[in-house]
Amino acid sequence: MKIYRTKDGIILEKEQSFRNLVITTSWNDLVNRDDLRDFLVNEWESAALLEMGPDPSRLLAPVGSQEIWAAGVTYYSSRLARMEESKDSGGGDFYSRVYVADRPEIFFKATAARTVGPGTNFRIRKDSTWDVPEPELTLFATSNGKIVGYTIGNDVSSRSIEGENPLYLPQAKTFDGCACLGPCLYVPEEPIAKSTRITLKIERNSEVVFFDETQLNQMKRSPEELIAFLFRETSFPGGVFLMTGTGIVPGTNFTLKPEDKVSITIEPIGTLINFVGDQ
Repeated sequence: MKIYRTKDGIILEKEQSFRNLVITTSWNDLVNRDDLRDFLVNEWESAALLEMGPDPSRLLAPVGSQEIWAAGVTYYSSRLARMEESKDSGGGDFYSRVYVADRPEIFFKATAARTVGPGTNFRIRKDSTWDVPEPELTLFATSNGKIVGYTIGNDVSSRSIEGENPLYLPQAKTFDGCACLGPCLYVPEEPIAKSTRITLKIERNSEVVFFDETQLNQMKRSPEELIAFLFRETSFPGGVFLMTGTGIVPGTNFTLKPEDKVSITIEPIGTLINFVGDQ
């Protein structure tokens, strides 16, 4: 099942059928339950049938007050890219070490206020010269650390800043409009398959200027492992989102520009579309 958070309310999707879910609780209380799938199945029976799905222009990011965190260097391709961008600063070896270490790289990414939903603009920093989207499967875990849903995340990154010095990672990752989430929260009966594909397409003036794809089976670490480390010594009363790293990193000859259209597809979640806003 899928949950869409819209400007007009909550919409459920099941087998390409849509229903309007009337809730008296907050979004946080709706999704922060270990039995979320069973709850939605039960609510489906009494929800009002809709003739069509949600209006794309009315979609919101599927986040309430939750924090968004991220994991890095979980794909071998990401390890190579980070080593290359940081070699001049002497930080390249850090990324090689964290890829094989027991402890993963996990960092704070964004608040809900710094996160944008489908169809809207995200930002790239004015003081950065090399900026890329990072398409990532994003987990939603309850306050008990149970993974109950998935969405699509864009971990927008300023690679010129991160490459200058690894200690600049917070500035390269966290700023206004630095994260995209959507188009829904996917709540399956079983964990998402490792064979699932992630595709990234970037269009500029209606022309495709970048396209690539990867599969979740290229991730070195499992979602459960990443969530377990995130919840060590840290609590999340309303649940938390965790971006799981990217296996697609545009090369040194590519950087985002204003008005670029970025489309990230992870089936069966859907496609998240956003645009680069003016700096």
